[in-house]
Amino acid sequence: MRRLTLATALLLLAPAAAFAHAGEGIAGGFVGGFLHPLLGPDHVAAMVAVGLWGAFLGAPAIVLLPVIFPLVMACGGILGILGVPLPGVEIGIALSAAVLGLMVALAARPPLWVAALIVGTFAIFHGYAHGAEFPDGADAVAFFAGFVIATGLLHLCGIAFGLLASWPNGRIAVRLAGSAIAAAGIVFLVQLA
Repeated sequence: MRRLTLATALLLLAPAAAFAHAGEGIAGGFVGGFLHPLLGPDHVAAMVAVGLWGAFLGAPAIVLLPVIFPLVMACGGILGILGVPLPGVEIGIALSAAVLGLMVALAARPPLWVAALIVGTFAIFHGYAHGAEFPDGADAVAFFAGFVIATGLLHLCGIAFGLLASWPNGRIAVRLAGSAIAAAGIVFLVQLA
């Protein structure tokens, strides 16, 4: 538990530049796509929150939310590559961590279609950021496969931790993790201001 607290504190103290999505230094192909979501703490927080919330809600959300996110995210990625204007991408990404973390922290149980709509809406912003940073001349299929697989693995991490909600103390731990993600999302929003 101390390690989780330390990791959360370090994440909250990270400089704002770590959350920027300038696309600099991202290699093309599968590796570039795979690393992109893993190197952005704002992406990691939101992806883990999707898995946590799905696990917290149980079947069918445990499967549906982590499937909806990458599918809609890929559509957002195409919009980014095409250069279709989407205002507030960074705000949408930061807000996703805050809102999704809050859903877990508050043990929110909306109807499944509402949870899917929330997750899908935020997925557009995450996908757009990946697509907008697509390196010129890179293999689009490999890049997309990389960021979708990395996203799925982050969802699985959230699900694995979220399964602790089956026990009373585990439920508290999952809600605390949601609180930490929501707090990180707020920090991401403040750093954008």
